[in-house]
Amino acid sequence: MAVGRILSLSALALAVHAAAWAAPSEPLEVRIGLADALTGPLANFGKDDENGARMAIDELNARGVSIGGRKARFVLLAEDDASEPRMATSVAQKFVDAKVNAVIGHETSGTSIPASKIYFDAGIPQITTSATSPQYTEQGFNTTFRTVSNDKQLGRALGRYAGKVLGLKRVALIDDHTAYGQGLASEFVKGFKESGGNIVAREATNDKAAEFGPILTRIRALRPEMIFFGGMTPVAAPMLRQMKALGMGQLRFMGGDGICTDQMLTLAQGAMAEGQVLCAGSGGVDEAHGAALARWRADYRKRFGIDSLIYSPYVYDSVMALAAAMEKAGSSTPAQYRPVLASNVHKGVTGPIAFDQRGDIRDGTLTLYTFRNGQRAMLGVIR
Repeated sequence: MAVGRILSLSALALAVHAAAWAAPSEPLEVRIGLADALTGPLANFGKDDENGARMAIDELNARGVSIGGRKARFVLLAEDDASEPRMATSVAQKFVDAKVNAVIGHETSGTSIPASKIYFDAGIPQITTSATSPQYTEQGFNTTFRTVSNDKQLGRALGRYAGKVLGLKRVALIDDHTAYGQGLASEFVKGFKESGGNIVAREATNDKAAEFGPILTRIRALRPEMIFFGGMTPVAAPMLRQMKALGMGQLRFMGGDGICTDQMLTLAQGAMAEGQVLCAGSGGVDEAHGAALARWRADYRKRFGIDSLIYSPYVYDSVMALAAAMEKAGSSTPAQYRPVLASNVHKGVTGPIAFDQRGDIRDGTLTLYTFRNGQRAMLGVIR
């Protein structure tokens, strides 16, 4: 009896000793994939996005986030898709094989859409911060999310702005017969009519056209207050040149992000009057959130020695929104935290991050621009 008791005490002592020297439980590794154009013509935006993601990852690790009672260690896996659809699907499969917990990306609609099916099949949430095609969130995938307004939201907001803010009543439409141009123009019509406006003409060209004389002559006879164009800069700029030649050089001209480029200044060859052209791009921070974003941009510059570009704050917010959903769900497993991500509201530096039933940002913002003094100038932020 005494011997058994001694053995029991010895075993207990050994167990206590072993527990005292046991290694602490391993942290929960959370892998965030960043799929972006890190080479090629869009590489400056891709690198900016990567910087925004690294700021979020480092902040989360410094804070010591716990998920389901375990300390989490966030890891960023950045992959280059060079803005090529085929590379995007290869990157997507690579992330699936690496068992990432979430993906930020891709940068364009042309890469985000083909990759989204791969993430959906694997059940991995994907947040794009810059792809604006409505098709991305209209596929019925519960894994697709977006933190900037899509083209439909942009077109309708521009229509409301033209009617309510500018007070216009008569607008003519031209689109380039692409899915982008037609969709943008159709949504503009909805927003403009909601605001009491009237579409006096709707014309179509194509995305490689260079001659618009007949179309513009018909429109000129109807005396609209503005032309809305659904299309891209290479068509819009020569159209402006021909408008000037036809005596329409002071007529307002509006479009979406497709014409909101510095290239407009070069290709228009001096045909743009000061403030004649109005355009908008997805994203932008309103006055209520300006101070928070300014602090974030200052931190970015302090760390990287350069100014942040357009979408890196949205990448930062996306990583933070994912982490918040995982914390709330008590799990980094996609199937467990995805429903929380879909319904949660995260207070980001760009504003509230909350998604509708399709995964689009709720109440998204747009930044309005015009062209004057030989450069693109910001007018303000609208919703």
